[in-house]
Formats: sequence, structure tokens, C-alpha cells
Amino acid sequence: MLKNNILLFFLALSLLGCKNEPEKNPVQDEKAQVSAKFDTILNNYYEDGLKLNPISATTSGDMRYNDQFPDFLSEDYEDSLRNYYTQYRDEVNAINTEHLSDTEKMSKDILLWECNMNLATMEFKKQKYMPIDQMWSVNLFMGQLASGAGAQPFKTVEDYENWMKRVEGYLTWMDSAEKNMREGMEQGYVLPASLIQKVIPQMESMTGSDVENHLFYGPINNFPDSFSDEEKKRLTEEYKTMITEKVIPQYKKIHSFLKQDYLPKGRESSGIADIPEGEAYYKHQIKFYTTTDMTAEEIHQLGLDEVARISREMEKVKEEVGYEGDLKSFFNHVRESKELMPFTKPEEVITNFEEIHKTMKPNIDKLFSVTPETEFEVRRTEEFRENSASAEYNPGSLDGTRPGIFYVPIPDAPSYNTYSDESLFLHEAIPGHHYQISLTQENENLPDFRKTLWYSGYGEGWALYSESLGKELGLYTDPYQYFGTLGAEMHRAVRLVVDTGLHSKGWTREEAIQYSLDNEAEPEASVISEIERYMANPGQALSYKIGQLKIQELRERAKSELGDNFDIREYHKEVLETGCVPLQLLENKIDNWIAETK
Repeated sequence: MLKNNILLFFLALSLLGCKNEPEKNPVQDEKAQVSAKFDTILNNYYEDGLKLNPISATTSGDMRYNDQFPDFLSEDYEDSLRNYYTQYRDEVNAINTEHLSDTEKMSKDILLWECNMNLATMEFKKQKYMPIDQMWSVNLFMGQLASGAGAQPFKTVEDYENWMKRVEGYLTWMDSAEKNMREGMEQGYVLPASLIQKVIPQMESMTGSDVENHLFYGPINNFPDSFSDEEKKRLTEEYKTMITEKVIPQYKKIHSFLKQDYLPKGRESSGIADIPEGEAYYKHQIKFYTTTDMTAEEIHQLGLDEVARISREMEKVKEEVGYEGDLKSFFNHVRESKELMPFTKPEEVITNFEEIHKTMKPNIDKLFSVTPETEFEVRRTEEFRENSASAEYNPGSLDGTRPGIFYVPIPDAPSYNTYSDESLFLHEAIPGHHYQISLTQENENLPDFRKTLWYSGYGEGWALYSESLGKELGLYTDPYQYFGTLGAEMHRAVRLVVDTGLHSKGWTREEAIQYSLDNEAEPEASVISEIERYMANPGQALSYKIGQLKIQELRERAKSELGDNFDIREYHKEVLETGCVPLQLLENKIDNWIAETK
């Protein structure tokens, strides 16, 4: 009897234990499996992408591939890239969206956008046959790395050796670039002559025989103290040999090709429509950069409307400062005013931007609940490229060891005009590109591949929207500085008109320049540089205004529907926490946030 009671007791305990075990939920189990599989796809996509583009890895702060520079223009590389996008498009398409979280669904949409858009880009021959221009091409970025002040590290002996190996790959790329450009000449793919004339002196600047003053010698002038004398001597000799026997001869070769063979074949026309498949390529570029389905005609008309609206606001400022001439003459007044050119040294320009930052700091918390931890610096643009460069932002590294850098070209400090400095800082630095990119990189909820993506409609749209926050941040107290932000906005509105004019309406370079001079206060040299920028990269300039208007539209929508529940700090958090995304995905997210906040 006792034995039976003991058996019954343990049987009861066993049954009780079974009742306490949670029942398996097959749906939840399947979701977990799908989520894990999706994470693996995203991680593999990111890692394989770094292998394919080791330059991107370096700029992101991943130093595993610092010695590599693939021949991006070779057929083998093109095949690898096409297979990469096709493989991951197919893999992610096979994932059941129903089992993904909201964040994962957005990641799936973004990855599909990436694969489909890049595969579509590869169908055009423009980038293969026109790989070099005066502003956007690989050789200019390599110059930044070569100086020793860019993303390429020069802290160890291995770093110095890695760079020499990378230069070998880069010189191979230059051979391929010349080969492809020669083929392009035969098929009608060639730059406008006016752009070739800007590229030639850039190449020529690298052909000088004074090795110790050559750009590629820069790292030798900044050896770490930890290097031994023997290491310094060896590396110095190896760099001199590399520059003398490889770098300079290659630059001489491509300089000669550009000047003697390529320039005589340069196009007299300005728009991309004049190359084979040019109209289709421009349509693609509009979608690529704006992430919308807008047509060139719609964008052109939007630009005309915005130019008219901003002109009316400019008239008010003109009247406020007591200027009695017309608006066009006021542009000249602003361009030429010596009071707005107070500097004699480049260092004073940099200091002025640092003072703007100090003025803003007490007001940042009024608009932002989250700010980045990544450090920030203002630097002068390197001398070898500042004559053709615009102000720009270079992101910090993902690991936080390299700061975000706002580069300012100052080729002639006494003629540097300050009237747009406040809006420029808001756009390129804080809270523009520095906040948007750094917060994306620091967001632990985003998969790695989303931390380095760039959609110009969102990224440049946010930066231009940031310019409108000046008064809330304690800036634009001077009417000329407020005119500066109107001028900057006008500049982006003019872009809508001239970019579509050049590439879809047959405008000449000169017509585009004149339209800009008639409607904005930029100096003529700057206007010419800008128009040539649009000629080199059709569609990119459209993204700023399209993105800005969308972010403003969503802010007004949220403010209208939420009423007293609207918090500008939360709106900015919602916009920035997504990372860089196509505009339609941003709109979907904000609409969901509005619905949840009501």
C-alpha cells in the first residue's frame, strides 16, 4: 500500500510538472525561425557588400580590407556585383513578410529597393564609359585618402603597407578607366568639353616631380612617434619609389590622354539626353535620387513655383535692410558686399563656423531629445581639390574613433562671403548631416547594412529641412543671415529648374548659368561650378528640395492631426531613428506614428 501511494505521489508530481510547462506555439516558433533566417540574410548581405566594396568598409571604420582596391570597372567585378544583388533579392523575396516585425519589414523593403535599383543602374553604360569627372569620381576620393587626413588609417606600419597595396589596385582601376573612356568615345559616351577642362588640371596637379611635396607623400610627413628610425627610413624609401615609378607615371599617362585624345572628342552639348539612352538614364536618375516616381516635367514646374514663392520672401528682406533697387541688383549687392567678406585668413572662416555652433548649443534640447555621441570637427577642404569642391560632410566611423568632419573650401579667404554661413552649418553639420548620419550609425536597433545606406532624397532632404530650424536654434537674427537661408533654399529650388532644364529640355550650360544668376545670390564662379556639377551627375541635385518638402509636409500633417499632443522633439526622433530610407517608407512610418499617438 505504501509503495502504491509513493508511486501515485510521483505520478501526480509528474502530471503537475507537465501542466506547468508552457505549451509550444507553432506560430511563434515559425516567426522566430523566419526572423533568425532573415537576420542571417541581412548580415550576409552586409558582409558580402564590404568584401565587394572595401573602400566602403574603410569609410565605415571596418579596417579588414584596407589593403584592397578592386577594379570596379572590370567585367569580372560587374558580374560579381550583378550576382550579389540578384542572389540577395531572391533570398529576401522568399521570406514570408507576415512573420517579420515592423522594423524587419522596413529592412526587407529597403533591401529590395537596394537590389532592384542597383540592378537597374547596371543596365546603363554611362558609369562604365564615363567613370571620371571633375567632382564625383573615385580618383578625387583617393586623393583624400592619400593625404593621410581621410578615412584610411596611418597609425601602424601595417597601415602604411596596406596603403601601398591599395594604391596598386587603384592604379589598375585608372588603366581600366582610360580603356573604358576610349571605348566610350567610340560609342558616344563622353563628357561635355567644359567638364573635361576641369578634370585636366586635377590630374596635372598629381604629375609634379617634387616627391616630398606630392599629395601621396602626405603620410610620410606624419609618422607616429612609435615608429622606429629603421621603419621610418624603409617606408620613406618605399613611398618615394611608389610615387616616382608608379603614381606619377600613371597620372601623366591619363593626363595626356584627357588632354590630347579625350578633350577633342568632348561634347558641346550639356545634358545627359545627348548620350545613348540618355533620356531613359535621366528618368532612372530621378527615381534613384529622389526615391519618388515624379517626372522631369512635374519637378521642373515645382521648381518654378518654389522660385516664385521664395522670391517673394526675399523681397521682404530687401525692404527690411532698406535696399531700394530691384531683387536682382540686391543679389549683386550681397555677392559683392565687402562687409560680408570680413576675413583675411582661412583660419578665420573656420573659427566663424565654430562660433555659430556655440550660439546654437543652448537651444538644441528644445528640438531634439536624442543627440549623437560621435565627435565633430570643421576643417578646410584640401588644397588639391578645393577649387572645384563644395562644402561637404564626411561621416565619422561606425566605431566612433573617427569624427564627423565638415569640410569648407576656402581657396581665397578675402573673397569668402559669410552671408550663408549659418544655413550652411545647419545643413552640412548640425543638425543636418552630422545628426542624421551619426544617429543612424549609433542606432543599435538597425541592422548593420542600414547604417551605411544613403538615399539622397531623405539625407539631403533632412539637411535642407534643418536649415529651416535656424530661428528656433537662436540663429538668423541678422537679416543678411536670414537672407542667406532663403538664398540656400532658392539655390535648391533653382536646381529643380536647371537640372531638368539641362537634362530633359535641352538647355545649354550657358542658359542654366544665366537662370541661376538671375534668381539667386551665388557668385558667378560658384554658379558655374554648380551647373557643371549637375552636368556631371544628373538628378542628384533634385533630391534636396524634394526631400525637404516631404519632411515639412509630414511635420505639418502630424502637427495638424495631433494638435496638443504634437511634440517637435518626438517628431524629429521619429524621422531620424529610421536611418536613411526612401521617402515613401518614411511617410508610412510617420503616418503609423500619428495613428498610434492620437
